[in-house]
Amino acid sequence: MASPFPGMDPYLERFWSDVHARLVTYACDQLQERLPSDLIARMQERIYVETPEGPGRSMHPDVRVVEQGRGQTGMATALNGIAVAEPEIVVVSSDEPITETYLEIVEARSGHRVITGIEFLSPTNKTPGPGQELYLQKEKELRQARVNLVEIDLVRSGRRILGGALHPLPDSQKTAYVVCVRRARETNQYEVYWLSLRERLNAIRIPLRESDADVALDLQALIDQAYRHGRYEQEFDYRQPPEPPLNAEDAAWADELLRSRGLR
Repeated sequence: MASPFPGMDPYLERFWSDVHARLVTYACDQLQERLPSDLIARMQERIYVETPEGPGRSMHPDVRVVEQGRGQTGMATALNGIAVAEPEIVVVSSDEPITETYLEIVEARSGHRVITGIEFLSPTNKTPGPGQELYLQKEKELRQARVNLVEIDLVRSGRRILGGALHPLPDSQKTAYVVCVRRARETNQYEVYWLSLRERLNAIRIPLRESDADVALDLQALIDQAYRHGRYEQEFDYRQPPEPPLNAEDAAWADELLRSRGLR
């Protein structure tokens, strides 16, 4: 089943950890077929510990284990002659390491020199805390090493990161999603793709070495493949609003779209 949305499906954000891993994998495969023979797309990892401190912290990655109590949840059992309810046991781990994947395009003949870094942003990258600090430090190092940087932001939660830093954007340019490309030879110039919820996602240019032509990355093909292989339609209840909620105009448009598809 295909998503009812023409471009990005806002309901995918609920399962972003799974979606993120799929997008990185599929992007790696798509680019591998298009790169010059001496360049290689490689998936990399960074690991950090996310703690619950800080405003606006999303806590859902920290809930790891859920198991039922001795009896069925809500069923009463006798304790000291009194009927008491059996609780549901939820184990919360705030110090379990989190692993995020990202892409690097490396040059095989020069000892795997990094040419381009490609990031699919996560809510943890856009929320103050260890995840964001590690992400911004990595992007600073890429800039200093004169490496191309491609940031693909397909999540609406958190504060937008543009060009490896936090930048306020004018209201006229606050589309639901955005891609920012910084070429190694440019210090303060960015190529920005503004992506609307209501339209098909664009294919974007991935810069390589100055002597190479750009290669295309088809974002819509990645989203379609992730939706199809993830079988998310079995999880989504399109009668309910997505999380985080859409703005008023996009919510009205999404409601009309979903009603026309018989999903509301």
